[in-house]
Amino acid sequence: MIFAYNKQNVGDTLMVLIADDHQMDNISERKGNVARISIPDGTTVAWNFFDISRLMIFKKDGQQFLSEKEIDLLNQELKNAGFEERLPDDNEPKFVVGYVKTSVDHPDSDHLHITETEIDNGQVLQIVCGAKNITAGQKVVVAKPGAMMPDGMMIWPGKLRGIESFGMICSAAELHLPDAKTGQGILVLPEDTPTGEAFPIGK
Repeated sequence: MIFAYNKQNVGDTLMVLIADDHQMDNISERKGNVARISIPDGTTVAWNFFDISRLMIFKKDGQQFLSEKEIDLLNQELKNAGFEERLPDDNEPKFVVGYVKTSVDHPDSDHLHITETEIDNGQVLQIVCGAKNITAGQKVVVAKPGAMMPDGMMIWPGKLRGIESFGMICSAAELHLPDAKTGQGILVLPEDTPTGEAFPIGK
């Protein structure tokens, strides 16, 4: 779940991104100051909360990180508007330290690799990675599904050359880290960095 605010280009609206719409047609249903965005099968993919400054103030545009109390306010708005759905209290970090357990060549690509990468709570994700320097045994930064990259790109489960991928192993440039150089492959962290530890970004 991603919260985004862009007053200059969108207006005083908090956008809550729930799921990938897979480029399907979007259906909007507005009640009062809330709009539900869904796809044809009825799945909710986003919410728009209009005139959001009535409830909370954001100091800058971009991705926002809401407190439990602020999520409660949004859920009250949903209830007041007559929507039955509620936003989950999703406080899990979306950028974490991962441990690359395995890395094998993609069967249908000369540069992609299929990894098994352990993240927080012992979960192992299959992630397809195109970096030349990816190898088993590394500590890396993983953007989990539901993450928003600093450039605004959203990370959802998908397929690369027919192989499912559940996240992204990041480079320093993709994370917009200071002094990051392009073309250097993924960011490799020190070996003693704890697997599953939140990687600070965007706050």
